[in-house]
Order: sequence, then structure tokens, then C-alpha cells
Amino acid sequence: MTPPIIIIGGGGHGRVILDALLCVSAPVIGIVDPDPGVAGNLPRGVPWLGGEEVLLRYPPETHRLANGIGGIGEPRRHAAFERFVAAGYGFVGVRHPSATVACDVALADGCQIMAGAVVQTGAKIGANAIVNTRASVDHDCIVGEHCHVAPGAVLCGDVTVGAGTHVGAGAVVIQGVRVGRFSIIGAGAVILSDVPDHMVVVSERKRRERPS
Repeated sequence: MTPPIIIIGGGGHGRVILDALLCVSAPVIGIVDPDPGVAGNLPRGVPWLGGEEVLLRYPPETHRLANGIGGIGEPRRHAAFERFVAAGYGFVGVRHPSATVACDVALADGCQIMAGAVVQTGAKIGANAIVNTRASVDHDCIVGEHCHVAPGAVLCGDVTVGAGTHVGAGAVVIQGVRVGRFSIIGAGAVILSDVPDHMVVVSERKRRERPS
């Protein structure tokens, strides 16, 4: 049986994660978030438990976590995952039942495949990565840990996306392109050539280094 699950973060992404887990009858026992106001947006039967400090009541030997922190290049998501893994917690993978995932796809710990997403044969999705609503990841793509492939984005075949990179909503990365680590691909951008690490790309003509 799956151990009880607690979701870290009760904002928009956290509620999307909650819905995906409830769709498969996962045993979610509550949400932790520093803002008590999130309680007003939670469905009946799923309580706000308090801030992260309450996790001391829920030991890692008997509970698992789901990462509900979202946002564009959000460092809190990455940091929370690493912090709680170091404390001994495991993160559940989340796969919405409407997602299409080929039988040989490699899904690392805590990755999230959201509603309507398609992940094709030979793809590898890294730890804590998000393939968001109706995103498409084609054959043999590699999506690094802590990446976010935003809603409606398309990775054509054999694309590699480095760790911590955000591929914006509706962006298209053509086949064989390599996108570096901790970069941002703007919404709607069409990427035709490789992107180095730590870059912000709005279009092929508009590239700049991402501030550290």
C-alpha cells in the first residue's frame, strides 16, 4: 500500500497535484504551506496541516511527500525537494490518469506528468521535473531534474533539456536540440539551435545570459 502523502505547497500547482492524486485515489492526508489562507481553496476532506514545521509529526519512515511548489524557474521547488530528500523523505511521482506515457519511459522520483500530457517512447524524465498540462515530449527526449515543461510546450524527438530549465508555455524545441542547464525558454518561442547553460531565450534572435 502507498504510505500517506502530504503535499508541500497549497497554491495553484499544489491544487493541481492534489487533484491528480485524488483522481487515482492516492492517500493524501493534507497540505503544508506557510499561508493558512490556502485552506479556503482546498476540497472537503483535505486539511491544511500548517507550515513545514508540522512535518516533524509525520516521520519519513511512514509518510511520503508530493511537491506542490510551482512557478517559472522557482528555486523554492528545487530547494524544498533537496531539503526533504536530505531529511529522509521520499517524493511520490504524480501521473494524471489522462496523461499518455509510453511503456518504456523512465520516470525518476517525484516527477510529475499532468493532465493531457504525452510522453513518448524512450524518453527520460528527471527527478522533481514537471511535464505540465498538454505538454508533449517526443521519443528519446531527456528532461533533466527540476525542469518544468510548461503547458502546451512541445519537445520534438531526441531533445535534451538540462537540469533546472524552464520551457515556457507553447514553446517548441525542434528535434535534436540541446538546451542547457538552468535556462529559460520563453512562452511561444521556437528553438531551432542549441541553447547554452544559464540563458534566457525569447526567440532565436533574442538570447541573453540569465542573471545568477
